[in-house]
Parts: sequence; C-alpha cells; structure tokens
Amino acid sequence: MPDGRLQRILMTADTVGGVWSYVLELAGALGARGIEVVLAAMGGEPSEKQHAEAARLSNVLLFASDFRLEWMRDPWEDIERSGQWLLDLASRYRPDLVHLNSYGHGALPWGRPVVLTAHSCVLSWWAAVKGGDAPPAWDRYRQQVRRSVQAADVLTAPSRAMLDAIDEHYGPGLPAYRAVISNGRRMESRSGAQKEPFALTAGRLWDDAKNARAVAGLAGRIPWPVYLAGESAPFDGCRMLGRLSSDELAGWFARASIYVLPARYEPFGLSALEAALAGCALVLGDIPSLREVWGDAAIYVSPDDPDQLAGSVNTLINDPLRRRGMALRALTRARRYTPDRMCRGYLEAYDAAAATRGAACVS
Repeated sequence: MPDGRLQRILMTADTVGGVWSYVLELAGALGARGIEVVLAAMGGEPSEKQHAEAARLSNVLLFASDFRLEWMRDPWEDIERSGQWLLDLASRYRPDLVHLNSYGHGALPWGRPVVLTAHSCVLSWWAAVKGGDAPPAWDRYRQQVRRSVQAADVLTAPSRAMLDAIDEHYGPGLPAYRAVISNGRRMESRSGAQKEPFALTAGRLWDDAKNARAVAGLAGRIPWPVYLAGESAPFDGCRMLGRLSSDELAGWFARASIYVLPARYEPFGLSALEAALAGCALVLGDIPSLREVWGDAAIYVSPDDPDQLAGSVNTLINDPLRRRGMALRALTRARRYTPDRMCRGYLEAYDAAAATRGAACVS
C-alpha cells in the first residue's frame, strides 16, 4: 500500500451461490470507507440481475467471465486461463491487496498481500454429505486448494467450524494469521412485513448438502404449503419459485413465516441470516456450524430424520406464540451479523496481510 492506506482491492466472486451476495455486501461496506473494488466474477457469466446489483455500487468495477471454478467439472484449463486474466487485471488496476473467494489462484505471483476466504470446500462437503474421504478423482482439487490456502498471507472463514475443516483437510502449513469473520447482511426494512402461512427454503436445490428434498417431503405432512426457491427439477407437492434475484428472494423471506434449512453441510448459512432478518422462525440442521451461528435462536433437527423435521415445523405452525417468539430470537441474533461488523473484520485481516507481506519482504 503506497501511502499506508488501503485504496483499491481486487476481489474475486462466484456467481453461482451465496458468495455473490456476500461479496456485494462487503464491497458496499468497503465503499462507505472510500475503498474501490475491482470485482472479477467467475463460475458463470453474471445474470442481468447480478449485473444490475453490482452497478448499484459506485465503488465497484465489475469484470465478468464464464471461467469455471476449481470445484466444477474439468476446470483446470479454465483455472489456468482465469489466473492469467486475474494477473492482467492486477497489472492494469494495481490493487493494494487481493481478496480471493475461491481456491484456484492463491499461489499465483501476485506481488501484493493476499487474503483468501474459505466459504466451503469439496473435501469437507464430501465428509458431511457422503461420509468419509473424497475419492481419488478429487486429488488434483485437493492439491490445488492446499497450494492456494498455504500461499495466502491471511486465511479467513465465516465460522470456526469451517476454519477447523480447512485445517483438518489442508494443514499443516496454513497461514499463521487465521480469522473467523462472520458474514453480514442488511435487510432490516423487511422485518416488519405481514407474515403468511407457508414454509420456505432457498438455495442450490440440487446440492444434497442443503437437503431440499427433506423440505419437499414436508408437503402433505404439514397443513401449510411449502415453497422452494432455486434452480432444480420440480419436487412433487411443492411450489417452485425458480431462481430469484436477491431482491425477489428478500420479498419471499418477508412473507414466509418459517424458514427450513435441514442442512447436512452449511459453513455459515447466509440464506438463514436473510430469512431471520426478515422475521422468519428458523428450523435448521443440527450441525456444528449452524449451532455456532444461531445458538438458541433456532430449532435444530437431524438432517436425516423426516419425522423430527415434520414434527418441529408442525409445532411452530400449531403454536403461533412460540413461532413469533422464535422469530424474534432469530431476528435479535441476526442483527449482530451486520455488514459493518463484517467489514471491520476484513479490514483487520487486510492489515494483517499487509504486515505479513511486509515482514516476508524484509526477511
């Protein structure tokens, strides 16, 4: 950083899932502090809605691509090409720091501080969803991720559970500075909307980690309709909303009374945060990361027990006082996860990365 003040960041974004919302929320908070963000989108060409969301942020310069990410099918040629693309952006815009939100490029010769955020990973996903170790077909992925996380100056994750998973699968040799920085979201204006009698889930419905099939199984077992938002083949008995923009999904969160996410694997759960900020009661998978994030502000169920799931949702339906009480608990807890708090955490991480890189240069 030429004058000791952070002015511009090169940040990568995944257009497929919740990382996109996280990146825009963080970029907006950085903009309030006068920091420019050169945003490199990968994983698929951003939609028109995503382009519009990025265009609202005056400090963001979006560069779009359809390069595949390291967890996608046959990604390695794209990883090499996108690496050169990112280095070209860094050469052109001369950022003070690089913030990576995927694992393909941590070991590139950046010549500047690098922060890498571990949002999830295939190996920990496999252990939680499939059981056991990922098969040999994922060995190259394993090696690529290990190189990236070990090369970064600072490693962050949105929960202690996720940070521990990275340590388990890719350590030793991780950066000395590692930090848990919770995701943040701003949706306060939606929390006072009139609630309607339906249950909702949202996200990558094809991902067994999200366990949308278990939510779909509630149809006919609860007296309320069940809504599913996201791209997937239709589930019988449910009302499919398709892929929604952040604004469209916020409207559905505002209307829903109960948000159901019986996840097998969820390193933070941004959709649960958005639902809680919109006043939903939460029924979540009983896994360490969600317990860490939500404490006593949610009802927890075994991801593999449909009877417990149906019973918990029916209890909330049949007890409006408890339902409203749990929604208030979730909202109160959710209000601690602000974009400003998230931004302050990252500014500390950026400072640590700059100090680490400076120390490395001296040595």
